[in-house]
Amino acid sequence: SFPTRRSSDLELGKAEMARIELRMKVGQLKLSKGDSKLIEGDLHYLDPEKPTVRMDSSGFRTTVSIDQVTRGHTSSRGDSYSWDLRLNPDTPLDLKVDFGVGEGKLNLGELNLRALEVHMGVGELNVDLRGTPKHDYSVTIHGGVGQATLYFPAGVGVVAEAHGGIGAIKVRGLDKDGGRYVNSAYGHSKVTIHADVTGGIGEIELIAE
Repeated sequence: SFPTRRSSDLELGKAEMARIELRMKVGQLKLSKGDSKLIEGDLHYLDPEKPTVRMDSSGFRTTVSIDQVTRGHTSSRGDSYSWDLRLNPDTPLDLKVDFGVGEGKLNLGELNLRALEVHMGVGELNVDLRGTPKHDYSVTIHGGVGQATLYFPAGVGVVAEAHGGIGAIKVRGLDKDGGRYVNSAYGHSKVTIHADVTGGIGEIELIAE
């Protein structure tokens, strides 16, 4: 008998400050702005491989970990796994995403990011940071095989280091400055985004316009 595809609703309450860690071996991940909850959304999976959700609070900080439990580890199962999560736009967030094979669409521009770290194995990653951030934050992306596209918000300083293995680095709205890329607002704006993007085999695209 074939495993049954199931869906689990996720809804966790508020937090003053949070670290969110998402680990997905294979599948499709969507992140976007939510409402009052710290994190809410839908986790689709194959029975009985329900993702594990852990929430720990200590002091002012809450840590949420969501781990995919799979026995397959093959890309042919990827369509059966998808997470569509919405995050609170006001809570200061440290966000870490690890996913192996698949597709990530992270629309994070309206969130209150403190730091973003993404590790991708094989697939396509789209990170949209366009919004009006109120303070500096850092972005670290390590891509493996595939394509990573990163959109920066207008009106804030951007300084990015990008290193590709075998592949191309494309930039729009950024100028080469030594071993890094900067936009025209860098050094003049109140808010600066520091990005470090590393790719293996594939393409890195940085867009700041």
